[in-house]
Order: sequence, then structure tokens, then C-alpha cells
Amino acid sequence: MIGIVNRADKSTTNISSPIRTHGNDVETLPVVPLRGGSEVIKPGKKKPGLRLWMKLDRFGKSQVLECDKNAIIKSVSIPLRDLRILGPLFSHSSNILAREKAMVVNLEFIKAIVTAQEVMLLNPLESKVVDFIDRLKQQLPMKSPTRIDEYNGTITTNQPELPFEFQILEICLETICSFLESSVLELENNAYPILDDLAMNVSTKNLERVRSLKSNLTRLLARVQKVRDEIEHLLDDNEDMSQLYLTRKEMQNQQYESLMESGASIPSNEVISPQSKLQRLNSRTHASILSIATSILSEDEDVEELEMLLEAYFMQLDGTRNKILSVREYIDDTEDYVNIQLDNQRNELIQLQLILTIVSFAIGINTLIAGAFAMNFNCELFEQKGLFWPFVGLTSFGSFLVLLLILGYARRKNLLGS
Repeated sequence: MIGIVNRADKSTTNISSPIRTHGNDVETLPVVPLRGGSEVIKPGKKKPGLRLWMKLDRFGKSQVLECDKNAIIKSVSIPLRDLRILGPLFSHSSNILAREKAMVVNLEFIKAIVTAQEVMLLNPLESKVVDFIDRLKQQLPMKSPTRIDEYNGTITTNQPELPFEFQILEICLETICSFLESSVLELENNAYPILDDLAMNVSTKNLERVRSLKSNLTRLLARVQKVRDEIEHLLDDNEDMSQLYLTRKEMQNQQYESLMESGASIPSNEVISPQSKLQRLNSRTHASILSIATSILSEDEDVEELEMLLEAYFMQLDGTRNKILSVREYIDDTEDYVNIQLDNQRNELIQLQLILTIVSFAIGINTLIAGAFAMNFNCELFEQKGLFWPFVGLTSFGSFLVLLLILGYARRKNLLGS
């Protein structure tokens, strides 16, 4: 895999110091400079099982790694099945999974593992993922607790509204929703002219274009529906949402560890018996653990922050889904109109066939009479002069009269329309 980085453009992802890890071994990937300040990562001899990742922290600093499964599992503490979810077999699925110390995000082209301090992105050199990384680098420094002012060089302090993992999740959902929205807009721009052409001219070419349009619409609707269903699943379960608070869980673990370390310290100037010392230690530890457990339970029930975030993008995806359904309804209406046109043409053909059949029947009567007199038999009428043309006229008039009677009957029964 080859990735080109333009140093001159600040908005382009800056990939520097790429390394390869395999177990405990670390290998620096070769980088070749090009004209204009660009760099290319040479693929070299790739070991089996290695995949390209980018590690990005909360301040926008990135590092490209080529790691195997074991290195990723040890780094972010996730089970092996989560890496299979991020694999190519589940490329069209949508998942937001909460683990003990990480969050696994698999949304369209975004395949990431988010912790409370950093995010690891799979396949960082793909064009769509590169744009997503640029957006992360632009927004993360602005949302970080501390950043450097560009004008006077001073360090300013920000209070981010969301923890780091939710900032990443918000950018992921924003990117995916924008991508799906642009796909729907492109579908709308292509759909309406094609359907209008089909309504004006029912041809094989236009029917093939509509068939291809319906296939694209079905696939796009399924992709939007998967992301929407995943968000809806999280919204329906407060426990799953509480498990996504990685920063909160990390702080709670730190508080618990510090409590366990400080619980064993007793002032040296107190002279008490070992038994009373142990009882005091147990009572203090029990009270502190009870207070922390109570605070943890109260905080775990507070998922309003994440709920509001997910609801906003759920509504956006619901609007995108409604646009796709509107296009599908327009396709159905166009197909109904085309079917009505085809039925009308079919009825006209049936009417024409009926008229031709009636005319053929009337002419057949005259032909029958002419055929009967053409037989070789003796008849007195053959001897009478001046009778041929009156007889022909009379039989033709009789056939024409039969034709008018049958047509009148068919029109009275509405078999020929109005």
C-alpha cells in the first residue's frame, strides 16, 4: 500500500515516522521523498497478518503503524472477534461496540478502535479515510483541554463539552451522515431526470437505467438503515450507553486504585493495637468503597449527554432515509404511470384487433357467397343477362350492413371505447 503526503498543504494528513510492529519487534518503514515535499511509504516485504493502522491522540498527533492482531489486542485490550468485525467480511455492517477500555466503531469506511486517550484507524491511506483523518486533526486540537493560541503563543484552557471518546464518535457520525447525505443527493440528481425520460419514452434503454437506479437505491437504503438501526439500538439500552463512557470508567478505576493504596496508610504517631488498627482500616475502606460505588451507580445512570448526541444524528439519518423513501415512492409512481400507459396501448391494440376481426368476418361473408357461385353447377341465374353487377352490389351491401351492425353492438357494449 502506498500513501502520498504533501508537506506543503497543512490540511493534508501528515504521516511521519511510520513503524512496523510484530509481537515485540519494531521496524521503521522506509519513506522515500518526492518532488514538492511529498513522501511515499514503500510497501516493502509485508509479513502475513500485518495491517496498516494510524494512532491519533487527543492533540492531533499521529503515528502510522503496521501491526499484527496480537499487538492490537495487547494495545487496546479488546477480544479477537472485534478485529474480525473490522475485517473485510464485515465491511458493509455497522457496529458501535463498548468494551472495558475501548470502543469499536465500524461505520462504512471508518474502522476505528477508540480509547479514553487515543484512536486507532484502520487503512489510513484510503482516500475517504484520509479526509476523515484531516477532519480529526482539525477538530481535535480545538476540543482538547489545552491548546496553543496561534496569535500570541500562549496556552489556553478549554473545557470540552464531551469526553475524548465521544468527540471521536461525534466526528465519525458527522462524517458518515455527511457522506450518506451526499450520496442521497447524488442519487436524487440522477433519479428524477431518468424517471422523467422513462415517463416520456418507454424504451429498453430507459428501463435499464431505471433498473440500475433501483439497485443503487436499495443498496443505499440498506446502508443508511444499518447505521440508523445501530444508533437506535444504543438509544434503547441505557446500559450499553453507559459502557461507552470510557473516560468516566478510567477515572473511576483510578479513584479505586488510589483508595486501595491510601487505605493502608495509618498515622505513625497513633499507638493502637493491631486488632483495632485492622478494624479501623476495614471500616474506612468499606465506607470509602461504598461511597465510590454509590457515586459510580449514580453516574452510570446519567447518559443524557450521549443520548442527546445520538438522537441528533439519529434524526439526521432518519431524514436521509425519508429522502430515499421519497425517491422510491417517485419511482413507484412513475412505474404505475408507465404501466397505465402500457395498459392503454394494449387496450388500443385489442380494439384494433377486434375491428380487423369484424371487418374480416364481413368480407368473409361476401367471399363465401362468391365462392359458392364459383362452383361448377347449373343455375338459371347464369343464363340471365345484366344480373351480375346488381348481385355483386347486393351481396357487398349486405356484408357492409353486417359490419355496421357488429360495430354498433361492440360500441354499445363499450368494447371499442367511447
